[in-house]
Amino acid sequence: MKKLILGFVAVSILSACATVQSIVRSTLPYTATLIIPAGTSTGSMRSAVSPASSADQIFGGSSNAQIKEVRISNAKIDASSPSNQNLGVFSTIRLYLSKGDGSGEVLVATRNDVSANAGSSIVLDIDNSRFLDDVIKSSTARVRMEYTLRNTLNTDVSVRATLNFTSTPATTQ
Repeated sequence: MKKLILGFVAVSILSACATVQSIVRSTLPYTATLIIPAGTSTGSMRSAVSPASSADQIFGGSSNAQIKEVRISNAKIDASSPSNQNLGVFSTIRLYLSKGDGSGEVLVATRNDVSANAGSSIVLDIDNSRFLDDVIKSSTARVRMEYTLRNTLNTDVSVRATLNFTSTPATTQ
């Protein structure tokens, strides 16, 4: 009887760990800082690339095997430097997520109608029609931002892309 109870407790703990990992994973964002150089021409599509990092990567965790069916849940861009930069300088923004080597790139968020008075933060429209398991489970990830500038920049602008995800626990059978 003790073995049965201990076995049940062990299975419960393992299941709880996968559930907790799923909850934690869906609340921890991937972030990337992208630099838009001063003097970039307006009216044409440009691109900026940066490695993306998550709390797991920063703190050395590697529990991505415990999740599956990863989808983007929200995405936003914030001005980092200068912190009061109006992001209305962009007319179009597209965010792509890929493995660190650039393979498996997936469009995850867009904004085609950025207001000229957008402020220092923009919430993007997400495309959660695809699973991102391969990208999230890779050891590194990167974010590529395609953008069109509405106005010329007098100084380099640094923006922070924040991508949040939802997932379900991967169960072992």
